Amino acid sequence: MKKNSASKTEALKTRQKAPLATPSDLRAAATRDITGAMNAILADVYAIYLKTKNFHWHMSGPHFRDYHLLLDEQGDQLFAMTDPIAERVRKVGGTTLRSIGHIARTQRVLDNDADYVEPQDMLAELREDNKTLAASLREAHGVCEEHSDIATASLIEVWIDETERRTWFLFEASRQGSGPA
Repeated sequence: MKKNSASKTEALKTRQKAPLATPSDLRAAATRDITGAMNAILADVYAIYLKTKNFHWHMSGPHFRDYHLLLDEQGDQLFAMTDPIAERVRKVGGTTLRSIGHIARTQRVLDNDADYVEPQDMLAELREDNKTLAASLREAHGVCEEHSDIATASLIEVWIDETERRTWFLFEASRQGSGPA
């Protein structure tokens, strides 16, 4: 019995030491830089996703239905970004986020743990978070261009467009008044 347990322990140690570096024609510096940029993006996307769902769950007021549905749609779009981001990191030879703690240590977007947030403040906060994400995506795009990672840069271009759309919708949904006469 001890022999079997010892061989399982040895096998586990071997698996833990097994390299995860996916073969790539990118240089080690490119893998490092792209992995760092994209893991930060991934952490921010998870943070904005959870904040969006938090505000979706806790929305109230006269525009409840519209805002609730808007935030649900935006949350779905954010969550849909997470797997392609992580898979790009793995495709270029890097490793990605491993836990909620790792996300918390990496994210640049601030959490909102308030017991109550006014609906207009929710929309404004998410609008600013999405604007910040768009700027971060542009920076990551520059890193990808620097290292000729066309595939990641191409995906980032779509995510920038989606992020700008979320920002636009949040801006328009939070406008006061009826517009020009």
